[in-house]
Amino acid sequence: MAEKNDPKSMTLLAELYADGLGVPNDDKKAAEWYKLAAARGDREAIFALSMFKLTGRGGPPDRPEAVRLLTEAANRGHVVGAYDLALLYLDGQTVAQDLPRAAEFLRLASDAGNPQAQYALATLYKEGRGVPKNLEEAARLLGLAARTGHTDAEIEYGIALFNGTGVTKDEAAAGRYFLRASQKGSAPAQSRLALMYASGRGIKADPVEAGRWHLIARAGGNNDLFLDEFLRNMKSLDRTTAENKAKPWIARMSPIGPTPFPPAQALSKPVKP
Repeated sequence: MAEKNDPKSMTLLAELYADGLGVPNDDKKAAEWYKLAAARGDREAIFALSMFKLTGRGGPPDRPEAVRLLTEAANRGHVVGAYDLALLYLDGQTVAQDLPRAAEFLRLASDAGNPQAQYALATLYKEGRGVPKNLEEAARLLGLAARTGHTDAEIEYGIALFNGTGVTKDEAAAGRYFLRASQKGSAPAQSRLALMYASGRGIKADPVEAGRWHLIARAGGNNDLFLDEFLRNMKSLDRTTAENKAKPWIARMSPIGPTPFPPAQALSKPVKP
């Protein structure tokens, strides 16, 4: 590093001090090395330094400087930086809320393949906030995010497929996405999957599976009056079988479900557009 003035080495040394890896944790030294690397154009250092400035690590918080650095990192192609900057513009607390600006940075991260940005940008297109309303573009972005396993995108894309909103109607494909999200513990997806099993739309009707997924969804906080009635009217043996199939899953359930829209890196609060 001393011989070549290499910013990548400076960033690595900063990370060692920041994480206490092989050396004692020292945020001030980490900030110093990040600053040196950032001055030489290293986007990882620029992003890390912006997080230090935002959260007050290694010195007092400096939100204007954090936003300036985050913008520079995003413009240099830092995908997480672009996503986190978009969250700030959506939130409107650190900077003035600016939905078109948020959409601009979400698009940068989305085009780079970030599924969280794809989901967030799809939400803006779906609602016409910061961008013209475009259900086809919303569905396209939801599909991209859903195919990576983004749970909320799987649900929303499943809904779009089931209803034919912005995409060719395909109830069977919707069921597959609901199943994937259900298996990861999403109560809304579990409830929708139960409805499909109950109605036989897009999937072979199966009252036991309908009852099972409804019980699991209800335990996760997502109830449905139609499914409650469906469960009450089931044959006694089918209802007992559904209950027995649901019990092991419910016993394993975490009391805290997944956050709906988590930041990609260091921002502390999830923000939904």
